[in-house]
Amino acid sequence: MLFAWLKKIMPRGLYGRAALILIVPVVSIQLVVSVAFIQRHFNRITVQMTGAVVIELDYLTRQVNAAPNIDDARAAIAPLLEPLAFEVMLPGEGPQADSRQYRDLTGSRVIRTLREGVAGLSGVTLDSGERDVILGIATDHGPMRVRFNRERVSASNPHQLLVLMLVTGLLMTVIAYLFLRNQLRPIQRLAQAAEAFGKGHVVPYRLAGSTEVRAAGKAFLDMRTRIERQVEQRTLMLSGVSHDLRTPLTRMRLELSMLEEGEDRAALEQDVTDMERLVDEFLSFARSDALEGEPEPVDPADLARRLADNAHRAGQVVELGPLADVGPMPMRPVPVSRAIENLLANANRYGRRARLSVVTGRRDVRFVVEDDGPGIPAADREQALKPFARLDASRNQNRGPGVGLGLAIADDIARGHGGRLRLGTSADLGGLKVEFILAQ
Repeated sequence: MLFAWLKKIMPRGLYGRAALILIVPVVSIQLVVSVAFIQRHFNRITVQMTGAVVIELDYLTRQVNAAPNIDDARAAIAPLLEPLAFEVMLPGEGPQADSRQYRDLTGSRVIRTLREGVAGLSGVTLDSGERDVILGIATDHGPMRVRFNRERVSASNPHQLLVLMLVTGLLMTVIAYLFLRNQLRPIQRLAQAAEAFGKGHVVPYRLAGSTEVRAAGKAFLDMRTRIERQVEQRTLMLSGVSHDLRTPLTRMRLELSMLEEGEDRAALEQDVTDMERLVDEFLSFARSDALEGEPEPVDPADLARRLADNAHRAGQVVELGPLADVGPMPMRPVPVSRAIENLLANANRYGRRARLSVVTGRRDVRFVVEDDGPGIPAADREQALKPFARLDASRNQNRGPGVGLGLAIADDIARGHGGRLRLGTSADLGGLKVEFILAQ
């Protein structure tokens, strides 16, 4: 329970945790050293210094008590006052109780030592405001008031040690933080570069920092280069294969046009049409990784309205749901539009109604496409996002067979923007609910 509570209040950022690592040990060491030093060193010195004054006060009191009358008592102690640095009033009313300031760290030890060593002590005042100690002592000739400098019984200004340690600790913390910041900046830049690459952006990153940070940065750059090369090779391969397939398909369509009308020709033409559509799907899948174009500010609500209008012109049934007003956000409009159009086409293919909404999540924006079709069971949703997945049991393939790339293309585009594709069930339409999530 304690660790869970501490985990909630601990800072999550790198700078906050680094500052905590610096401050906690410094403050702890200062507190321990301060308390130990004051308790042992200052208190011991205070007892020793006060003990010396106790001896002088005891001698002074014995001289007063030994005199036959008060005049002789004054005459007896007069030569002692200057050497002992005492101010004495006899008779003189002294304090009847002990008093000290709350911030006086050694005052309690001074009072205790005086009471243990001085007979007839009626009270001790340490908060006179003049850095003096005032005592009231009962003698045989009446009360005696004694005044002397506080520096005689305790080291002066012990709190200055705490102030000095605090200032020094703050200075060292600032210096350490400045040095540590030079090590944290490369880590922060590496995290920003990795996060940007996850969203499809390639930002410049230069190796810097300690050896370990440089090694991590070099590994990231190598990984980014390999991924970019693999994506480029895959795109070129699929584009090349798909392009090369168009030539024989075109030749086949020309040859079919020369055949006489009949069932065999119609069946062959349908096969050629299916193959052309399959080639188009391959090209779309290849372009999904390329994510052509640079990110630009696009309003998701405006994009949703435009895609709905395009779907209406194409003869699809698409209604608009709630459109959150989030304002322009960076995205690549061409691949995002292609992904949403695929989702709307799937919704119309497997259902009679389709709805497009824009909602906001936690640090993300979601295009939500829902339909009233058969949907996809929860157990098959992860498989449905894989390329070339065919879920005959969950989707009616007779209403428009696909090649299993539509959801995979949309998922690739979403992940290229730092998001993902999430499948679920529409609460009111009852069919499939697809959330195309883009990170803000």
